[in-house]
Amino acid sequence: MAKRTPNKDEILNAIRRTASELRKTPSRSVFIGHTGISEYQFLKHFPSWNSAVEEAGLEPDTTNVPIDNDKLLADWGRLVRELRQIPTRVQYRHHGKFSAGSFEKHFGPWSRLPDKFREFAKDKVEWSDVIALLPVKKSDIRQIKPTSTKEESPSTHSCVMQKHSKLDDRPIYGNHIDFRGLRHEPVNENGVIFLFGIVARELGYSVEAVQAGFPDCEAKRQITAGKWQRVQIEFEFESRNFRDHGHPIDRCDVIVCWHHNWPDCPSHIEVVELSEVIKQLAKSDE
Repeated sequence: MAKRTPNKDEILNAIRRTASELRKTPSRSVFIGHTGISEYQFLKHFPSWNSAVEEAGLEPDTTNVPIDNDKLLADWGRLVRELRQIPTRVQYRHHGKFSAGSFEKHFGPWSRLPDKFREFAKDKVEWSDVIALLPVKKSDIRQIKPTSTKEESPSTHSCVMQKHSKLDDRPIYGNHIDFRGLRHEPVNENGVIFLFGIVARELGYSVEAVQAGFPDCEAKRQITAGKWQRVQIEFEFESRNFRDHGHPIDRCDVIVCWHHNWPDCPSHIEVVELSEVIKQLAKSDE
């Protein structure tokens, strides 16, 4: 049978139970390790960990001493320098000195940090190497307006999307997503495999082996605290490709895909649709 995702009330009860057992409000990482409920599963019901804690009737941990803005931005810049890229919230939680939530309280959404850092590092030559790693501000890009020899209505260019011929001597890219180092959406099964590797741990999976033949992957997944089960995974760009490829349905537990477009998928096979998964996980990155 497919692994059932806990509903909202079950997650709230798990938070209360964990707090009672530990005699304090658990952190996000402690809760995940204690219950086996993954970050993806609780983000399906709550916009953030603190909101889940508050809805459970508990107080989020607010015991931290107020942190100076400059110290926060300096540590963020240090990590940009080390990684040679802008860190996600997850990367900062692993390698930063402060909590990622502190940045939200001080500066707003995570996506604003490059601009906040520019303001902080203005005229500070010691941060010039970090500034060079930040994306160019839209306001700094020169806008070039198409010229025309005759009058055109304002909507002439905005309503038409030009299509170009496909060139056969170079690769194809998906739409921009900029999700944890992956710049574009997957356009094939290999992209799905790569993306699953990025999020497998947060989905509660531990990969044992990946192979060329069916099934593509053998993994274990956490079903409760300290307990794991073996599952067979097949990767597909679209879920219905599983049917089209003629795979036996009795030898697969999970289909991992980018698009789920197989409404008649057997009920015992769980479908992990990564295009939806990353929407939820991106909440913890912004």
